[in-house]
Amino acid sequence: MFNKILIANRGEIACRVIKTARKMGIKTVAIYSDADAHALHVRMADEAVHIGPAPANQSYIVIDKVMAAIHATGAEAVHPGYGFLSENPKFAEALEKAGVAFIGPPVGAIEAMGDKITSKKIAAEAGVSTVPGYMGLIADADEAVKISGEIGYPVMIKASAGGGGKGMRIAWTDEEAREGFQSSKNEAANSFGDDRIFIEKFVTQPRHIEIQVLCDKHGNGVYLHERECSIQRRNQKVVEEAPSPFLDEATRRAMGEQAVALAHAVGYASAGTVEFIVDGNRNFYFLEMNTRLQVEHPVTELITGVDLVEQMIRVAAGERLPFAQKDLKITGWAIENRLYAEDPYRGFLPSTGRLTRYRPPVEVAAGPLLQNGKWQGEAPKGETAVRNDTGVYEGGEISIYYDPMIAKLCTWGPTRAQAIEAMRVALDTFEVEGIGHNLPFLSAVMDHPKFVAGDMTTAFIAEEYPEGFEGVTLPPEDLRRIAASCAAMHRVAEIRRTRLSGRMDNHERKVGTDWVVSLQGESYPVTIAADHDGSTVTFADGEAMRITSDWTPGSTLARVSVDGELVVLKTAKISGGFRIRTRGAEMKVHVRTPRQAELAALMPEKLPPDTSKMLLCPMPGLIVKINVEVGQEVQEGQSLCTVEAMKMENILRAERKGIVAKINAAPGDSMGVDEVIMEFE
Repeated sequence: MFNKILIANRGEIACRVIKTARKMGIKTVAIYSDADAHALHVRMADEAVHIGPAPANQSYIVIDKVMAAIHATGAEAVHPGYGFLSENPKFAEALEKAGVAFIGPPVGAIEAMGDKITSKKIAAEAGVSTVPGYMGLIADADEAVKISGEIGYPVMIKASAGGGGKGMRIAWTDEEAREGFQSSKNEAANSFGDDRIFIEKFVTQPRHIEIQVLCDKHGNGVYLHERECSIQRRNQKVVEEAPSPFLDEATRRAMGEQAVALAHAVGYASAGTVEFIVDGNRNFYFLEMNTRLQVEHPVTELITGVDLVEQMIRVAAGERLPFAQKDLKITGWAIENRLYAEDPYRGFLPSTGRLTRYRPPVEVAAGPLLQNGKWQGEAPKGETAVRNDTGVYEGGEISIYYDPMIAKLCTWGPTRAQAIEAMRVALDTFEVEGIGHNLPFLSAVMDHPKFVAGDMTTAFIAEEYPEGFEGVTLPPEDLRRIAASCAAMHRVAEIRRTRLSGRMDNHERKVGTDWVVSLQGESYPVTIAADHDGSTVTFADGEAMRITSDWTPGSTLARVSVDGELVVLKTAKISGGFRIRTRGAEMKVHVRTPRQAELAALMPEKLPPDTSKMLLCPMPGLIVKINVEVGQEVQEGQSLCTVEAMKMENILRAERKGIVAKINAAPGDSMGVDEVIMEFE
């Protein structure tokens, strides 16, 4: 076994590998750029080596710099994580020449399967059903338009060396094919150093289901069942679960056996993932094979009890797999939500800044018990697990230079319903402040009827949120529970306030019993009857709710029992009430006396400033291209400019017809959030 390994990556995956290496008694080496000097993975590793400036193409993906770090520290093996150099055959070759073990598959397998075009050809030759498309190299945008027309719209334009949704576009028209080809090519060059593009038919109403495989160097291979990854945004997975609520046992077995056969065909040894599109009749089509660890691997670990990183290390050290296919049972259900530094109210555009508050839910272990191939028994019934893989900490900086994912929140339960409920509570208790984040959106998905029913496709977000995410409007019964909770919390805060003021010895008599709670356009007159154990909140129509909680004024998280049902509220004090986040909804809740409520109803509403004649930069980013000029008339939907942030190009379009009056930025300019790029007459 290795004594020291280097992790050629950053963020949460580097932290994840370090945890397993530490458990195995292996020392670790981290590498870091200027932007990551104080990163969590640097703090966790036994050693750390600086490798260059912040941009990945000047640090993390420069093979010579990584090799220098390996030689300087004497690392015997390298785990590449995912992204960066994880599927780069030149890196694997450099390690092989240096006598350093690559904790991943052989170079030949990376070359065969890591390249999307080659992998599809091999799959077709092996008799695997593939999606119709053009596997040759495409010279320019004109050829892309021609090929797209021949295949038939819609088409998917993809980077050959791509992954993680980068270098990928869907085109429905010639214009979108031309535009998408160039953007995909640019993103591919920036992210992977390889701008080759191919085009395939975009299958409508598909489900994205992938099979986890694990092979050793002795000819043994297994599949660790499937993951459902259908909930995606801009081809980037957002929610994953294992197993899939859609597959039956026969389809699962067929997909698994086919995935292992494909792995054997290319001499695969390590963990890898074979991705499929599955239609409504459970017909499945090979998409690609990722020759690396997947972002969503934790859900597989939670339902099988297998530490995939540990097995990758053991395989790289020449050990045999300690289990056979018959040992790999599915126990319970696991769900992963990806927490992104992005603003769901601004079209999910990236958000950067300092994490002024970062408090994940407490992690709780449970699930199947399989250790080194020996089945330890089933998990106790009724228990749930919480796991949070992260690479950030409170006070840390979210940089513009890297992927916006900051954590992977996972829950496990004996059933899918229990796993979902555990995730709802975990999301509500996850405290993030200082940056935009997608916690409200994730909560909304967990409550969406289609997700709860398991009835979703890769078009879920586009279909259910066609105008983007505009927040959650909770049903009346939920609003009443929140109103009752906030009324009881306000009473506690008022008691403390009067006690501190010293105005009355018997301070509780100074706190009234009649209040009006206002939230999301609704007002609820309530009466509070308090005792030593809690409060009974009675509404004007006679409905009463029993409230108990250990919340104290100043606490940012309130766990409230409402008639025995748990309600979790993220709270912040505002004048006359609270700012609340729960179940994806964010709202101001005012608790007033009846007279205060009467006067508040007479106050005029403050209107936001008019920015309808301005194009504002929706995120911190770099202006790549300006497509219009002063005096030009633009049409609704016309491309105005391109902004690059976190390795993704974002095309900003005109919302309505108009004439460009002024342009305040030029290619190469760095822009902040809400800076004015251009103005219209």
